[in-house]
Amino acid sequence: MRALLQRVLEAKVVVDGQTTGQIQHGILVFLGLGKQDNLDSGKKLIDKILKYRLFDDPQGKMGWNITQAGGGLLLVSQFTLMAHTQKGLRPDFGPAMPPDEAKLLYQQLVEYTQSQYDQVQTGIFAADMRVHLVNDGPVTFNLEVA
Repeated sequence: MRALLQRVLEAKVVVDGQTTGQIQHGILVFLGLGKQDNLDSGKKLIDKILKYRLFDDPQGKMGWNITQAGGGLLLVSQFTLMAHTQKGLRPDFGPAMPPDEAKLLYQQLVEYTQSQYDQVQTGIFAADMRVHLVNDGPVTFNLEVA
């Protein structure tokens, strides 16, 4: 499981001309699910994201997590994060979780995230999404759990 975190000033997901999720100051999370992933590993990753310190504290250092910063969290499914890209010129999506399984796990992770934090927005699983963001910093981190 991989999560690409981007600290944003604002971000939104648009599907078929409709905004499905939108935040101001916070974290945009692109979430990739692999064949070996499960709800337990997903909860560990979500917990880490919620505790990850990437916001400036009063001393100007990355000392605050999303709760301390009072930011929003926009969670977007992103199977392409699981691609093998080391060989050739075409990504290999073999490591990605099959869509039916991934949809169920993604929904469970959204529910878990919402139970842990009250400012959660989402994209739509497997939709053709347009993601708009203003990266703050830029600050971008790649987190993984086995």
